[in-house]
Amino acid sequence: MGRNELQKPTEAEIELLKVMWDRGPCTVRDIHEALQTDTRHTAYTTTLKLLQVMHVKGLVIRDESQRAHRFAATVSREATERAFVGALISKLFDGSATRLVMQALGNDPRANESELAEIRQLLQSIESERA
Repeated sequence: MGRNELQKPTEAEIELLKVMWDRGPCTVRDIHEALQTDTRHTAYTTTLKLLQVMHVKGLVIRDESQRAHRFAATVSREATERAFVGALISKLFDGSATRLVMQALGNDPRANESELAEIRQLLQSIESERA
């Protein structure tokens, strides 16, 4: 792997990235508290260690200008989603985006009317760009 090439985040790292994507730069405590739920409790040191590993991997940057260091994601949500979906299409769906979409929409009743309208609009946009 090249020096400038980012490593793919693990599932645990994605949870931390989601907090930073939603909130922007955060302290370790901010992230740790955001991850605590009724069913999930992690140690503060676990959150800190994950952020340190993510920093080494190039997934976050650390601002050390204040007493409480702040971490910010260096990868966007969109780029991360694109990378994971691309790998999923390639590995599981033999390169067919159509099969992925059919599986996702055909078997998932959670897609509401608003989401389906967004999908229709996206399809129309793609079709008009190709015309």
